[in-house]
Amino acid sequence: MGKMIISNDRLKSFFLQCAQRSFRELGLNDSAITDYVASVLTTFAHTDHLYRVRTPKGRRLDSVVEMLSAYLNLADRARHPVQREREFRKYVGDYTLFMSGLFRTHVEQDGVLDYYFSEGRRSYMKVSELDVALYHTGFLLFQELSKNFEYYSGALDYMRKAYFAPLPGEDPFGQFLRNVEGWMKTNLSDN
Repeated sequence: MGKMIISNDRLKSFFLQCAQRSFRELGLNDSAITDYVASVLTTFAHTDHLYRVRTPKGRRLDSVVEMLSAYLNLADRARHPVQREREFRKYVGDYTLFMSGLFRTHVEQDGVLDYYFSEGRRSYMKVSELDVALYHTGFLLFQELSKNFEYYSGALDYMRKAYFAPLPGEDPFGQFLRNVEGWMKTNLSDN
C-alpha cells in the first residue's frame, strides 16, 4: 500500500507541474484551483475512480444523464444525508471537468459539451452551497470552479493538446492511461 501512496504523490506532482505550466501560459494563476485540478487528474488517472458510479448490477456509468438519473432514483427510495449529496455533486463536477477538458473531442462527438459545461457549473455551485450549509471552508473554491467552469475546462483541453496528445488513430482514453503508466514507471522516477 505504501508504494501506491508514493506513486500517487509522484503522479500528483507531475500533474501539478503540467497544470501550473499550462494554466500560467493561459494567464490562470490561482494556485488553489491549479492544485485542485491536479488532484482531480490524479484521482481520475485510476479508472475505478473515474467510473465509480455504477448501476445496481455493477455496470459502470459514463453518461452524466445516467449518473444523475441513478442518483435521483436512489434518492427516491431513501433519504441521503447532505454530505452524500455533496460527495455526489463534487464527483459530477469533477467528472464533467475532466471529460470536457482532457477528452473534449469525445464529449463533442457525443454532442454533450454544452450539457457538460452546464452540469459542471451546476454541480460545483451546489457543492459550494452545501459547504456553506455545512460550515465547511473551501466553498469559494467551488464557487470559482462553477463561475469559470468553461475556462478551466478549456485550460485542461489546452494542456491535453500541449502535453498529452494521443498518437493519430489511437484511442484517447487508452493512450492517456498508457501515458500515466509510463510516467509512473519512467519519468516520475527522476523527480
